[in-house]
Amino acid sequence: MKKVLTAALLITSSIALAQQDPQFSQNMFNRLYPNAGYAGTNDAICGSLLYRDQWDKFGGGPVSVAFGVDGPVKLLHGGLGLSVLSDNLGNEKNLNLKLAYSFHLDLGSGKLGIGIDGGLLQKGFGNDFRPVDQNDPNIPTDETESKFDLGAGVFYNSENFYLGASATHLTGGEFEFSKTKYEVVPNYYFNGGINFELSPSLKLTPSFFLKSDAKEMQLDINANLHIKDKFWIGASYRLEDAVVVMAGFTLFEKLRLGYAYDIGMSKLKDYHSGTHEVMVGYCYKIKPKALPVLRNVRFL
Repeated sequence: MKKVLTAALLITSSIALAQQDPQFSQNMFNRLYPNAGYAGTNDAICGSLLYRDQWDKFGGGPVSVAFGVDGPVKLLHGGLGLSVLSDNLGNEKNLNLKLAYSFHLDLGSGKLGIGIDGGLLQKGFGNDFRPVDQNDPNIPTDETESKFDLGAGVFYNSENFYLGASATHLTGGEFEFSKTKYEVVPNYYFNGGINFELSPSLKLTPSFFLKSDAKEMQLDINANLHIKDKFWIGASYRLEDAVVVMAGFTLFEKLRLGYAYDIGMSKLKDYHSGTHEVMVGYCYKIKPKALPVLRNVRFL
């Protein structure tokens, strides 16, 4: 049975919809990694950390960590951001480091960011994953290869809604190892959300997150209910894959803690006990300083 499950995992990872970039459920809190245009458009210095344990109790299932920090830089007429993503799946390990720059334009009541990012994409084999047959010659050993990685995107951010379009891994390329090859193709993203104020203490924020590799696509539809800007509860539906429930709260008006649980709906649902995802976010809002008023004694 273990061999069957391992084979199913490897096959699923190779044909999963747009799964070269790892899956996250709390995408509304992870806007920088898929879209360089987002950097600094929130007019705040923000950091986020997401940890995802996918397919719990399924040995070798994906474990992903995404960290991002960004903020506006007036001297550059835009914003800067740093993203770090680690993703382990079975015997495979991935690391993506990239720096983003976004040029900002005031547009209507919000801000449009036009961004580009570049950095390192590293792929390899040799996790702590232990196959049933330790001597299988088809299983890759400890190998690592790195390539330059390029992405770009546009992101519009305002107080009441946001909308973005972007692409990662534009340079693509093939990673060639001694026993296997891995082709990286661009991943395309479209996301957006809107705020509805239901009452002074209740706000509904529906959103969507679509990604594609130009052959297949995956769509998340989400809605979160925010209570007094302190707590939120919500749910998502990922097309033909999972139903997600999530909740979170805000501490000290700046620190956010969130949790999401994916209830699987795919053919693998009978072999795992769901997916756990934890989010920590922090934002420091930049407030413009009022200039001192200097009076001339001649006009007092």
